Amino acid sequence: MTISVTDIFSIGIGPSSSHTVGPMRAAKAFLETLDQHPAKVHTVLRGSLSATGRGHATDRAVILGLAGWEPLSVPLDAEPRADAFIPTEGTVAGPTGGVQYSIEFNNEPVPEHPNCLIFTAWDDNGSVLAENAEYFSVGGGFILSREEFDAQLKTDTGVPAGVAAASAEDTVPYEFQSGEHLLHLCEAHDKAIWEIVAANEAVLHRDEGGLDYVYEHLDLVWDIMRQCVTEGISTKGILPGGLRVNRRAPRIYQQLLAKQDDESCGFSAMEWVNLYALAVNEQNAAGGRVITAPTNGACGIIPAVLHYARDFQPDFTRADARRYLLTAGAIGIIIKSNASISGAEVGCQGEVGSASSMAAAGMAELLGATPAQVENAAEIALEHNLGLTCDPVGGLVQIPCIERNAIGAVKAINAARLARMGEGTHYVTLDNAVHTMAETGRDMLSKYKETSLGGLAKTMGFTVSQVEC
Repeated sequence: MTISVTDIFSIGIGPSSSHTVGPMRAAKAFLETLDQHPAKVHTVLRGSLSATGRGHATDRAVILGLAGWEPLSVPLDAEPRADAFIPTEGTVAGPTGGVQYSIEFNNEPVPEHPNCLIFTAWDDNGSVLAENAEYFSVGGGFILSREEFDAQLKTDTGVPAGVAAASAEDTVPYEFQSGEHLLHLCEAHDKAIWEIVAANEAVLHRDEGGLDYVYEHLDLVWDIMRQCVTEGISTKGILPGGLRVNRRAPRIYQQLLAKQDDESCGFSAMEWVNLYALAVNEQNAAGGRVITAPTNGACGIIPAVLHYARDFQPDFTRADARRYLLTAGAIGIIIKSNASISGAEVGCQGEVGSASSMAAAGMAELLGATPAQVENAAEIALEHNLGLTCDPVGGLVQIPCIERNAIGAVKAINAARLARMGEGTHYVTLDNAVHTMAETGRDMLSKYKETSLGGLAKTMGFTVSQVEC
């Protein structure tokens, strides 16, 4: 079984893939299991979904999901609005009709996973339609029902529910679960990493049009990434949530334009990379439509590096963007299959670390690197994000998340260039780094894993309740 790059790069809304996109999908998926449309649904948010749920708009996401909206199609101004107070009880209407809802916050996680939602539904007569149905948001917008979660534990496939995966009767031509195996396939078949992934994608999406469908999706991903930057550098104001964080991208954009015109000031490509990452993540923090790459909290890194390639690589084309995304997707698949991309599971090393690793691989490919050098670039970027904690101030995806994306993007470019100067041989492999990330995540205290109970979230002195005011 293998995960598709169309799942690694999905389209959603901010500010979080695991806390916004996943819960919205879970709520809608729960409705689809019922024999009739419910009159009332009670949702319990457990663990990290509760601890940072208000700052991550988890409550709003659940309500929108119960109304029948999906992350791809939900209007950004759908009620309840992202910049408004979200009541824990009320009525909402949407594509599937109206429903009465209530939301309960319980910071105590279930034993199996830090991100759990529990749904109970009733009909018009007060009869129970479904009780205590559990769903897990496992990072990157992926969800699992309780049955799917238990089955995955037994099979240990690493493939979440709802992803495009080849069946046992229709396996992909180049299945891989590790960096070592991927490099072996590249050498044995004389193919680049992106070519290996493209061949697999053609099979995964055969019924939808094969590689044409995949390229259409990747083109849309690149278009939305560019749209995020365009909107981010032109939208002024204060980000919602109570911290009163000013959007910086518009001001920095004007500064860079002025610097370009002043030859005495010099010019730095990295300043533009910083701008691109900030612009995307400010859009995410405001609840805008972004690409989960591979998560929303780290959604600025891969677009920023791809914009860098567009601006500073000669003869850049849409085909180059596809190669970049396919190569980056391969690294995301390996990390997702062997560790985690969820901040609530392994800390920010799984989000910014994974995105930086993926971007480094994609950039190395565009620099003409060999598969071994691409793998080396991914390893370098991930290795130097190991141990990174997830400590959002006030439960909001703003501090330190937005700046962290800028740093992660620059780190990815440096990793790609460093690997390109080498021969692809190195002591620490990508698989070593991924294994270490998983092990570090297991050892990390829960207060450093998207609970806002430790790190900057604590030392800054803000609580979730304070920033809501």
